[in-house]
Amino acid sequence: MRLGVLDIGSNTVHLLVADARPGGRPLATTSEKSVLRLMRYLDDRGAITDAGVTAILRAVRKAKRVAAQEGVAELVATATSAVREARNGPEVIARIEDVIGQPLQVLGGADEARLTFLAVRRWFGWSAGRILLFDIGGGSLEIAGGSEELPQAAESVPLGAGRMTIGFLPKAPPGERALERLRGHAAEVLRPVAKRFAKLPRPDHVVGSSKTIRSLARLAGPRRPGWAEMERGMLPRESLASWIPVLARIPATARQELPGITADRTFQITAGAVVLHEAMASLGVEELEVSPWALREGVMLRRIEELEIRG
Repeated sequence: MRLGVLDIGSNTVHLLVADARPGGRPLATTSEKSVLRLMRYLDDRGAITDAGVTAILRAVRKAKRVAAQEGVAELVATATSAVREARNGPEVIARIEDVIGQPLQVLGGADEARLTFLAVRRWFGWSAGRILLFDIGGGSLEIAGGSEELPQAAESVPLGAGRMTIGFLPKAPPGERALERLRGHAAEVLRPVAKRFAKLPRPDHVVGSSKTIRSLARLAGPRRPGWAEMERGMLPRESLASWIPVLARIPATARQELPGITADRTFQITAGAVVLHEAMASLGVEELEVSPWALREGVMLRRIEELEIRG
């Protein structure tokens, strides 16, 4: 069957369409996204403004049209931190549900971490052993670890790249003082998380997922022929650290000229790099591998399992 996952996130509204069958690997056929950067649309009370709601609904209608054109038999619609935490979240959710004509699954932070971990586990396989996962979205950072399909520990903290850009790096270039404030804030938020993860056995693989981490790996990872076509990449912490001051000096409009930095990430890539570096440092990680699968694939895999059980 043709299955669609509509992910209403903090940075984008993203539709993933794939041909799926029980016991098989989903084969993606279409990926359609609209860039929102919802953090720009929060008012002083933390509510999504009318302009923001209009932008969300416009993107959802577009995704629904594409799903229909692609012959999607079942659409799974989810929303993450930006909608979940908004002061007027329930009203926004109700309006989205009116547009899509079905319930919207609002994922908690731990749910995001677990579903992303599931996708990474399936991609790397059981032979990967214990996995430690980092995933950076627009509103939150998810960290999960374990040796099974469900993580032994799963945490979500409000250190998303978009949120940190608005809160700490709103000016371009941001300046060293602003970078230091963000580093200090991220380290403080991560300190108790790092203590909890320190109790887990040492991971066999450290993995990063999400578009932000893939972009940073293309920028700061080892230069190898054909990297753009590779399904996995590596990102050393030392190399990431060396690129942060470079990103901070370059105007946002010029960052898309750098390797791996797409237009939809130029605004928040510096904050994402700082947060990822602090997360790796807090948990004692020197290098991570990149997974092409993340939250949307995890949602799809879980739905395939449900259909298999039901059928």
